[in-house]
Amino acid sequence: MKMRRYIYLIISALFSITFFANFCFKNETKCYKQSEKIEFKTGDIIFQTSMSNQSKAIQIATNSIYSHCGIIIIENKKLFVVEAIQPVTKTSLNNFINRGVNKHYVVKRLNNADKIFTESVINNFNKEINKSLGKNYDTLFNWSDEKLYCSELVWKLYKNTTGIEIGKLGKLRDFNLENESVKKILKNRYSNKIPLNETVISPGAIFNFDGLTEVYSIK
Repeated sequence: MKMRRYIYLIISALFSITFFANFCFKNETKCYKQSEKIEFKTGDIIFQTSMSNQSKAIQIATNSIYSHCGIIIIENKKLFVVEAIQPVTKTSLNNFINRGVNKHYVVKRLNNADKIFTESVINNFNKEINKSLGKNYDTLFNWSDEKLYCSELVWKLYKNTTGIEIGKLGKLRDFNLENESVKKILKNRYSNKIPLNETVISPGAIFNFDGLTEVYSIK
């Protein structure tokens, strides 16, 4: 009897896990983990500390723990992150999270997003995203549209579709460029011709924008 009961409990547990996992898969906009119910929306901005070679230098230079960001979108009831890596691409939310240090991340949402993200704005948002997909990652952090880095992509998508500037633009010279790891990156990228007057936007500047509200985090 004990053995039968034990087998029954195992089968019941497996069935429950499978059922919930399938529910989350089919309703991915509301579920990420089995114990969590999250409702993400198109336009939400997700921040993480990436594991790229330049991540630490970006953290130091920008005085922020976040070195990477992207925009969450919903397609066919599934969640993706539009991000500027090499090249600009759409990544499943789970894959994006798994690439971050310790899988930590924060999601922020534009204040009054429900009023701002009308059907028309979302359509324009998706059109702008499609224009950006496939563009090369900008290792030199130029402000042109030919190549894009992560926070530049996010900032320009918002500016071009909502007219909102999410974060204060700065100049490269405003960053902390005296740290040795930062100097090494700059030397490799620019040699002795560092474009100190180049317009830049960092993940930290977007994160600190007071027009955003945190809606979810795993820290």
